[in-house]
Amino acid sequence: MHVVRGGRQLARTRHHLEAAQLTESQWRRAWEAERWFCQADGESGKRYGNETIRVSPDGEVSLKLPAPLGHLANAPHGRYVLACRVVFAHRGTEWADRVAANRAIAYRLHLDTGRDRWYLTASWQIPVEQRVPLQGALVHGVIGVDMNADHLAAWRLDVHGNPMGGPRRFFYDLSGTREHRDAQVRHALTRLLHWARSCGVKAVAVEDLDFAAEKTREKHGRRNRFRQLISGMPTGKLRARLSSMADQTGIAVIAVDPAYTSRWGAQHWHKPLTTTTRETTRHDAAAVAIGRRAQGHPIRRRTTPPPQHRSDAVGHRTVQARPGVPGREGTRPRIPGPRTRSVPPGRGANAGNQNAQHRPGRSAEHESWQQDSLPLSL
Repeated sequence: MHVVRGGRQLARTRHHLEAAQLTESQWRRAWEAERWFCQADGESGKRYGNETIRVSPDGEVSLKLPAPLGHLANAPHGRYVLACRVVFAHRGTEWADRVAANRAIAYRLHLDTGRDRWYLTASWQIPVEQRVPLQGALVHGVIGVDMNADHLAAWRLDVHGNPMGGPRRFFYDLSGTREHRDAQVRHALTRLLHWARSCGVKAVAVEDLDFAAEKTREKHGRRNRFRQLISGMPTGKLRARLSSMADQTGIAVIAVDPAYTSRWGAQHWHKPLTTTTRETTRHDAAAVAIGRRAQGHPIRRRTTPPPQHRSDAVGHRTVQARPGVPGREGTRPRIPGPRTRSVPPGRGANAGNQNAQHRPGRSAEHESWQQDSLPLSL
């Protein structure tokens, strides 16, 4: 059995003080310091990941005193708050992410006799990374997230790519010190992941943005304000922080191609999702486009009719007819008369039915469809 935790080496050093260049009083102090420690294992779900030794995101340390020492507490609920604050230089961002998510963190307070200082050590267990198949991550839908300079625009989509509920916006302020910016980003991502868990969604889709080569003067010329805008967007930091925090909560992160998501989202989803009681922005529409691309659905809601010639006379039209159009589910009847060059009755009975003729493919107008409150994927 061990004499004391960490005492075997000190017990041998006691018999070789000259070789260790220590006096008996120095050795005695180190021997007693090994007993001057306080440690507590963490527990997920508790405030800041530990109930006994609690460290807040700003570095405040408080201890939960036992009942016999309750009269020594200087804070509510029988807690003793230390006068100094702690800072974790090594893996400080990972510690802050776990504290924000209330994940288990173990702490140990001990005295370093060589430096005559007290130290607080934080430790946690890193789980084995589990790779989830894409289809398994999208079984409960997805949340599309559009990253912007001052907020995250998010919208929940079902398994068919239809937007559900209303959009969510998580704001952050990137002005001030680095610690303030990190705290703002962490707080926004924490709210996003908490909303995803409350909805039961197991996947979050984001754009794979990289402005390293997209903010030069050769590309954007003298557009200084736009260059400053994209330079201030912490895309890399947001993506890395989201991946780290989502891994702790069991939510998969899907990176999609950012090409034309904002343009096509504003063109095809901005107007249909805007109502009298809900104002939809271009960023909200881009979030829908990002989520649909992650699910493998097309972003654009319109199809091109078959042209009668190779010119651009035929424009785009929506396949879904308006609810008030009479006879929208049937074919257009052929009425003989001057407009049809006096076609006799019965000659054009099947002229509107493309499926009855020997033509390849089926026409989009005659497919069965069902009107819904939200636009369906085609």
